[in-house]
Amino acid sequence: MIFYFSGTGNSKYVAQIIASRIEDDICSINEKLKKEESFSSESLGGKPLVFVAPVYGWRLPRIVEKWILEAEFPKDSKVYFLLTCGGDMGNSAKYIKKLCRVKSFLYMGCGEIVMPENYIALFDVPQEKEAREIIKNSQPKINMLADKIKERHCFADKPVHMMDRIKSTIVNPLFYMTTVKAKKFMVKDSCIDCGKCAEECPLNNISMRNKRPFWSDDCTHCMACITICPVAAIEYGSKSVGKPRYRCPDMENHSL
Repeated sequence: MIFYFSGTGNSKYVAQIIASRIEDDICSINEKLKKEESFSSESLGGKPLVFVAPVYGWRLPRIVEKWILEAEFPKDSKVYFLLTCGGDMGNSAKYIKKLCRVKSFLYMGCGEIVMPENYIALFDVPQEKEAREIIKNSQPKINMLADKIKERHCFADKPVHMMDRIKSTIVNPLFYMTTVKAKKFMVKDSCIDCGKCAEECPLNNISMRNKRPFWSDDCTHCMACITICPVAAIEYGSKSVGKPRYRCPDMENHSL
């Protein structure tokens, strides 16, 4: 079974391709988190577990790791991880291997898939034409990883350099401590009170008050709210002003 977490659609896109290519079921972790549901299964018919998620601070998002830890999966399951990122996944595999040991999983590898940058809170994001080109270029890697999963082959380990270790070990906790907060989100007068931001938030961190969204403290910086707004009425301080609101486009039903 394929499980995915996705804020702006990159990981969902990859998960849908994987599910189609290996003919397996798909489950949204977003929906499970939204409904405050875990997962429990004594058997998955011998099929491997596949987790698709973005990289947050060069590691698996903490909310995804927590959800996996709390879910009940068959022990000794073969498990693959596919991480989408705008640049690289750092030394994410080190911490995923630790997670697998805790869950008694058989670690089959961690695949890095470069997709369009979507972290509008810190970085520039591409215009649609450039984004589509990046997604198109990712297709051979996605297909190759899907085929390895289908054949039950391990992914090749990615070489890890000193900077990868620094980013995943030192920068990651600093990122969560200093940056992953909701207080800079704000809404402009152009807000149309549609409520899409609240509906999209996987952690139910947004509520509508006096016809305007209000952010509480439980934010994971998935950027779902700021990118789903149909009138671009949400800003993240001054960091997002003038930037495109990237969401993974429909790539012709995933056929490239």
